[in-house]
Amino acid sequence: MSPGVLPSGRAPERSHYGPAQLLGDCSGGVIAALIALPYGLAMASLMGLPPVLGVFTSILTAPLIALFGRNPVLIGGTASATVPFIALAVRQHGIAGAATLSILAALFMLLFATLRLGRYIALVPHPVVSGFSCGIGVMMILSQFNVLLGVAHPGRIALGLAVIVVATVAARVSPHAPAPLIGVAAAVIVARLFHLTETEVGALAAAWPRVVATSWAARDVVSAIPSAFALAFVSSVNILITSRVVEHFRGRHRRMAASDADAELRAYGAANLAAGFFGAPMSVGIPARSLAVVRCGGTTRLANVVHAVVLVAILWVGSGFVAHIPLPALAGVTAWMGLCLLNWSEWRRLPRMNRVDAAAFLATVVAVVTVNAVFAVAIGCSLYMWRALWTRVVRPQRVAEASAR
Repeated sequence: MSPGVLPSGRAPERSHYGPAQLLGDCSGGVIAALIALPYGLAMASLMGLPPVLGVFTSILTAPLIALFGRNPVLIGGTASATVPFIALAVRQHGIAGAATLSILAALFMLLFATLRLGRYIALVPHPVVSGFSCGIGVMMILSQFNVLLGVAHPGRIALGLAVIVVATVAARVSPHAPAPLIGVAAAVIVARLFHLTETEVGALAAAWPRVVATSWAARDVVSAIPSAFALAFVSSVNILITSRVVEHFRGRHRRMAASDADAELRAYGAANLAAGFFGAPMSVGIPARSLAVVRCGGTTRLANVVHAVVLVAILWVGSGFVAHIPLPALAGVTAWMGLCLLNWSEWRRLPRMNRVDAAAFLATVVAVVTVNAVFAVAIGCSLYMWRALWTRVVRPQRVAEASAR
């Protein structure tokens, strides 16, 4: 391998790298870690796993994703899309069952990459990708209502709004400013000045997870294969669509190369395989964390590594600034990211879209919010399949029948 070339086959992102880019990567990695912390704890709890394993997913998978992934600012972690599969495995077989399921799903992802199936997912039309982005944004905003509003506690609302307002202003002043991090700092100051006693992140202490003793009896493996395949498919769709969304917000509107899509699945498959042996749940691309890196000016793989390093520091040090961050402030960060994902320019362009593009966009948004992400993408793409069927088969057949008369 030639010097300066990554194992993925691409040269590292070095052009014009200076102090501003370093600040963007570091601040983006920090804010991504701050978002990852409550999400990881909550998702693992929903699965029935020790909460800290949801954080270890990011720590264990980030190095491999950063090393072999193709999208440098696609940040992975525990996500809600994987909860039903792993929660069922935990209920039936405990942590060992969840580990077995995650390992099998990771192997399926590697198989998808080997068979070059990722490139077909990467062909999803742009309106569907935009609709997916907006739908995720709506879900992120709605998911924080109970934290920010709850019983209409004025302190929660004030801290959440402080983050949203300050982050918005910071982003307007400088597109590359670490806007979410500035917003969180402002919320901490507001809480101190007005003596708002909201629940804080607090100190976290945890030991490195042990390798889980998994069962590989033929009967257990065969019974887990359907769930593992479904989990791998859901994870793969989420990873590649999220990667498209992140590239869109980076200002790169060209389609993902076929080899890039397959390599991304290969990277996540390898990373999830490693994490699975420790019982950590599957890692998929997370829009909120990835967008935080973009908004902070992050451009390289360093942001992913910094995000994992900061999580390690939080777990083992667990004191100082991070411990005193009010949880409503993190909810404000998530809500602000959701607002950014709404992609207002796409909504303004909606009246000028052709009917199929507009219908696909709106259907995807609604389905993401009301059903799930994979179904939403399928619905959006099915409209294009119907258009192709109409223009290539149905319409020519009708024209031929009319001519014959």
